[in-house]
Amino acid sequence: MARRGVALTAVLAVLMAAFTLLTATPGQAGSDGRAGERAGGRVVVIGIPSLLWSDLDRTRTPALWGLVERGSAADLSVRTITPTTCPADGWLTVSAGERSRLINGNCALPPAPTPTGRGATAPGWLAISKGNAETRYKARVGLLGDAVRRSGGCTLAVGPGAVFGAADSGGAVDLYAPTPDRVAPADWSRCALTTVDVDDVFRAYITAGFDGSGRQVPVSQAARNRAAAVADRHVAAVLAAVPPGTTVLVAGLSDTVDIPHLHVALAAGPGYGNAYLTANSTRRTGLVTITDVTATALRVLGLDQPAAAVGSPWRAEPTTESAAAKAGALHDGEVAAQANRSVQAVFYIALFAAQLLLYGGTALALRRNGGVEGDRRRRILKIMKVSALAGAAAPVSTFLAGLVPWWRMPYPAVALVLTVLVITGLVTALALAGPWRRSVTGSVLVIAGLTALVLGVDVIFGSTLQLNTLMGYTALVAGRYYGFGNQAFALFAVAGVLSAAWLAEHPLRAGRRGLAVALVLVVGGLTVVIDGWPAWGSDFGGVLAIVPAVAVLALMIAGRRVSPVLVALCALAGAALVLLISYLDARRPVGDRSHLGRFWDDLVGGGAWDVVARKAQSMLGSLGNWYFTLATVSALCFLFFVLARPVHWRAAVLDQAYRLSPTLRPALFAALIVAVGGMVVNDSGVAIPAVAFSLAIPLTLAASARALEIDGPGTPPPAPPEPRSAQLERPPSAPR
Repeated sequence: MARRGVALTAVLAVLMAAFTLLTATPGQAGSDGRAGERAGGRVVVIGIPSLLWSDLDRTRTPALWGLVERGSAADLSVRTITPTTCPADGWLTVSAGERSRLINGNCALPPAPTPTGRGATAPGWLAISKGNAETRYKARVGLLGDAVRRSGGCTLAVGPGAVFGAADSGGAVDLYAPTPDRVAPADWSRCALTTVDVDDVFRAYITAGFDGSGRQVPVSQAARNRAAAVADRHVAAVLAAVPPGTTVLVAGLSDTVDIPHLHVALAAGPGYGNAYLTANSTRRTGLVTITDVTATALRVLGLDQPAAAVGSPWRAEPTTESAAAKAGALHDGEVAAQANRSVQAVFYIALFAAQLLLYGGTALALRRNGGVEGDRRRRILKIMKVSALAGAAAPVSTFLAGLVPWWRMPYPAVALVLTVLVITGLVTALALAGPWRRSVTGSVLVIAGLTALVLGVDVIFGSTLQLNTLMGYTALVAGRYYGFGNQAFALFAVAGVLSAAWLAEHPLRAGRRGLAVALVLVVGGLTVVIDGWPAWGSDFGGVLAIVPAVAVLALMIAGRRVSPVLVALCALAGAALVLLISYLDARRPVGDRSHLGRFWDDLVGGGAWDVVARKAQSMLGSLGNWYFTLATVSALCFLFFVLARPVHWRAAVLDQAYRLSPTLRPALFAALIVAVGGMVVNDSGVAIPAVAFSLAIPLTLAASARALEIDGPGTPPPAPPEPRSAQLERPPSAPR
């Protein structure tokens, strides 16, 4: 009973560390201003498929440039369902307020609508509606048009694609004109919602056509400039025709070929002055999403946002910058995203390949030189230790690289890689520089602590270093815009539990076990709070993995027995905590909720199983990512066959490290819980342990190499390993 009491106390202490989550409904960083909000207002949505910031120019596109000067601007993430978004996909997403696509359609311009008196109907709408309702996003195309109709308003669509954006659930709009010059002057003020399709830039690619192998014929910059100029003249005609006080939203709402981009977002009208756009969907100044267009239009019209529309209204963050400065800064976002996209996969392959070489080289060195003494032995161990520390320093260096404006250099991708390499060297040098290098866990604690500190502080202050980062996320993929992405969570969680364990080593050696346990609970509790709070990490699955890891770590540091049943109970405690966070988040307005609040809505509405099934399917599908799977399996094999259970040399390397560091075993066990638990509950699946092990295993190797340095030659082999239950139950050894 006493042990059960200690177990319960440990779990409760971890939950108490997260108590700040429960004291109030989570807030949301950003302005409280309601830019563009005006009950009964009028909104015009101008969609210009493929429009980039590089297309805008003061002389070539004066109308659009004028909107940049007097209005609000941002990069627009247009990701819908497929990696690249087609014009019809973008317009359907505006219609639904949720990611949509033209089912079974090709990536061409939307087809011409069917006239119905003064209005029109989108062709094939029934099939489009049914197809989108059956996707994993369950989009309700026609949501925006229905909302306007229910309020007593009418819809005007100009151009074929605009019908897809303004149509109601039956696919119909009240008024239709094929081009702006065909709209009767009085009709511009007749309807509350007007959508205008300006397709000239995309049409340049249609005109260029495809070569014999089916690839897009490149469009010259001159041809693209001419197309942008034509589009600008159409925009100018619309701006001249709409009544004063109309809110105008411009969206470059699709890609062109097979490369995703960040596009142009502009807003002008009441509340949208010289500013950058932001939204709660991204929590970033200068970055908004295509689903936000729907939420913004609804707010301008003074209509309630249905729960099925997942975006957030655009808000203006005032600035004193010139139009050129705004356009240049937003173009930088696109450059950074493209550079990151071009090297991200190669980076992961190179990182895991380097670590595989490290594992193989270490195994070979230990096998051939296990009995070597003197200078050669010291050199081998030093190479092992430095290489392992450098491998562990690489992940956090990818985030610290965001402090350097590498995207403004002539070759951004090359500059990014070089920046990461230089910072990796500096972090490794820091780990080896101070007096901490003399202990088994000193150098590894520096890297683990720095990783946890950098990632934790970053998400608290807006996740600046997460975006366009090799191990973070990108708006091109649009899986995350704020908080922790799955890979960053894996690093932060493992770094947090390792730091908690190794910070507890000094008091544990001094015989102050209670203080050691308290340190674990405080650091672990902070890790839970930072990861799970919707205003910071906003990570649903992370809490499920971290809570049991911290509870088990506290019990092992306390010298108590850990059983599978207890691990399961701790996991249930994590589930209860994250559900409570989701409930609190769901109490906020629809457009202000994070994905945690939306999960609660799904749970209450009976759709939670679909979310769970979708994530489980993605998790299983992740096993097809061969480099993540290979890295995970190789790391586990290295840990077991080389460090823990060697066959060809006299002693387990880890056993020697365990004798010198009473917290190394608990730290490694907690890291394994995070890795495995994170894999099960996250849709990234095997990527979680692969990234977690990219930090945990090199640090374990570095600590083991340092233990061998301290032990020196001639140390008698350790006693045979004890049974697993005794290892977990045994109090930590006394200091040497």
